[in-house]
This record gives sequence, structure tokens and C-alpha cells, in this order.
Amino acid sequence: MGATKSDPAKVFLTAEWRFLAMFNYEIDPATLAPFIPAGTELDFWNGKSYVSVVGFLFQNTRVGGVPIPFHRDFEEVNMRFYVRRKADDGWRRGVVFVKELVPRRAIAFVARKCYKENYFAVPMTHRIEKIHENIKAVSYSWCSDGRENFLRVTVSGDSQSVADGSLSEFISEHYWGYTKLRDGFTMEYHVERPRWRIWEAQTAELRCDAANLYGEHFHEVFSRPPTSAFLADGSGVKVYRGIKLTT
Repeated sequence: MGATKSDPAKVFLTAEWRFLAMFNYEIDPATLAPFIPAGTELDFWNGKSYVSVVGFLFQNTRVGGVPIPFHRDFEEVNMRFYVRRKADDGWRRGVVFVKELVPRRAIAFVARKCYKENYFAVPMTHRIEKIHENIKAVSYSWCSDGRENFLRVTVSGDSQSVADGSLSEFISEHYWGYTKLRDGFTMEYHVERPRWRIWEAQTAELRCDAANLYGEHFHEVFSRPPTSAFLADGSGVKVYRGIKLTT
């Protein structure tokens, strides 16, 4: 498969992604096999594959350079896993989204239309609180089919640089997105951002109806504590227009 390099003129969306709570679970690669886009392969860390549930804030969002009233700041919770693709310029490490939740229908519609992503609009809230000095908690909650779901992480101290070779680096350092299209082809898009700083979680709790949200095969995965969890400070991002890979 081939794709052109990112062109600054083809930036589709700019925003800030902030307070990224990332819950990461080791998973049997066979569970992910049906979701892998053509031309990509699972990306492994120390011989293991991972899936993540990530809650974060979109802020100052602009589409095509234009701010959309009432759609600039909102929550997102997504479930994703990690792949790579061999391109002319080397390996591109990316993510595949199984499902993405946002609070507004217009956002979900645009994402489905432009990136063919599996977006759904549900009621959502978030909370960022200081428990006491140097300890903070970040939570995201949403309602799906009448069921309340949430993820919550507590951290302390100052954020740190991501350690080279760590699982946290593996999870956070993917800069491409891949979507499995209905016609069997794959869409690829690039995300441009700096390297994030993180807090390793002191506590991490996920309560979600995984079978209903993601499928029965994910119920067992998300019923156990995460392999790792951390909070990333986030940054400004540029998301480029998607390219359909055809060769």
C-alpha cells in the first residue's frame, strides 16, 4: 500500500487534546484480528498486544481553520488498539479505533463521514478535581443504553517525561490512524503533535458495559484491572485529511 506524505495545506482539524486518561490492557491478538485494516499488522510491545480505553478533552477545536459554535470543547472516550504499516519512508505506527464516543451528534456525523470512524453520540460529562495538595483526579462518564459508565484516574506530583522503551511510551507514541473501510480498503491519516508528559496512575477504575459497547469478546478484557494506566497532559494537535490506500 502507498500514501503521500502529510501536506500542511491538507490539515482537516486543529484542536487541543487535554487530560488524556489512558487505561491499557493486554489482549489476545486473536481477539483483534477481525478489526485489523488491510495493509497493517498488530504492533507489539515486548511480544504482547494491547487495547486501550482513553478519555480526554477536545478544546479549541477548529475544522478547516473555522471554529464551530457550541462544538469547540467536548469530551471523547474511545477504545483503540495499535498497529503498524510499512510505507516508503519506513514503519508508521498507528491506532485503530473500535468505537469512539462524543456528546454531540454533529461531531459524530462529521467524523463518520470524513474518516469513516465508528463514532456515536451519547450523553457525557467530565470532572477534574484536586483532592488535596499534589493529588488530582480526572474522570469521564457517559450513558449508553440507559447504563452509566465511567473511568477515573488519580495521580500525584508533577508530570514526567515518558521513559524510553516503556509501555507508556509504546501506548502514547503512535502518530497515525487507520480505518478499515467497508470496501476492504484502508484509510490512513496523520496526527501531528509533540511528545506528551505523563503521570503514572495511583489508582485507575473503569466501569463500563463492555459487552454492550464493544462486543462480548471484550467483556472479560475490561472486567479486570488495567495492565497499566496513566494521565497525559496533552497538547495542541493537527489532524490531516485521510487518504485511501489502494496499492
